[in-house]
Amino acid sequence: MPDTIKPILIFTWGNPSRGDDALGPRMYDLLVDNPSPDVEVLTDFQLQIEHTVDMENRERIVFIDASLSATAPFEFYRLNPLEDDSYTTHAMSPQSLLATYGKVYRTEPAPAFMLSIRGYAFDLGLPVSDRAVANLDQAFSFLMQLLSDSHIQTWNKLTSL
Repeated sequence: MPDTIKPILIFTWGNPSRGDDALGPRMYDLLVDNPSPDVEVLTDFQLQIEHTVDMENRERIVFIDASLSATAPFEFYRLNPLEDDSYTTHAMSPQSLLATYGKVYRTEPAPAFMLSIRGYAFDLGLPVSDRAVANLDQAFSFLMQLLSDSHIQTWNKLTSL
């Protein structure tokens, strides 16, 4: 692995102007303020096909986004590559991005996980809700604990809780 590529990629996304959709970018800010030598953190408004380049040479990938349907405070689960129609839209699903990676690089992507943080209000112009901020705080604590354990078995075990 090249020295400039960190083994863990954390990719957050969301729109800071749409209420609780800002949870992804807020998690990005928390992670940047608490750097880890093994973690690279990226953020964007949405996932795009070009992000497959960012996934190259990683040992693990974590996608983080706000969710209206996740159980509070958050859900953490393993992702598998899955071709869907999202590659034809302006935003891709993490599963579709993983499938695209496999096609482009002709190899399986690194183990990937989803951290969905429960949000409640996503309308344009709304601030982040207090309940969503509380969920973000719990998700951040969980993520920090997770990142302190490099064993993939631990990560897989936590997805079944």
